[in-house]
Amino acid sequence: MTTKAIRILIAKPGLDGHDRGAKVVALALRNAGFEVIYTGLHQTVEQIFDTALQEDVDVIGLSILSGAHLPIAEKLMAKLKHTDMNDKIVLIGGNIPERDIPSLKAIGVLGVFPTGSSFDEITAFIQTCMADK
Repeated sequence: MTTKAIRILIAKPGLDGHDRGAKVVALALRNAGFEVIYTGLHQTVEQIFDTALQEDVDVIGLSILSGAHLPIAEKLMAKLKHTDMNDKIVLIGGNIPERDIPSLKAIGVLGVFPTGSSFDEITAFIQTCMADK
C-alpha cells in the first residue's frame, strides 16, 4: 500500500524580494519527504490560490517578510472559504510579530512560524495536522 506524499505549496506573496528563507524551508521540507512546489517571488493571492488548486496541494505555506501578513492572510482565507477549499492547511512564516499570531489563527491560519522557527518544528506540525485529517 502506497501513501500519497503530502503536497506543500510555498509561496512568496507581495512585493517582498527576499526569498532565501522560503527556499531553505522548501528544501528542508523536501528533505523531510514532502512534495514541495515553490511559486517564486511576487505572487498575488489569486496566483497562490490558482497554483494551490492546480497542484492539488494539502498545505499552503506563505513566507512573508513585508509586514503585510494580516491582509494577505485575510484575503487568502476568504478566497479558500468562498470556494470550499478551506480544508487546506495554511501556514505563515517570516517576520510575524507575536501580537499578530492570535489574529492569524482566528481567521483560520493553523500554524505561524516566526523567523528562527526550527525545520523540525514545522515538519512535525505538518505531519500532525495531516494525521488529524
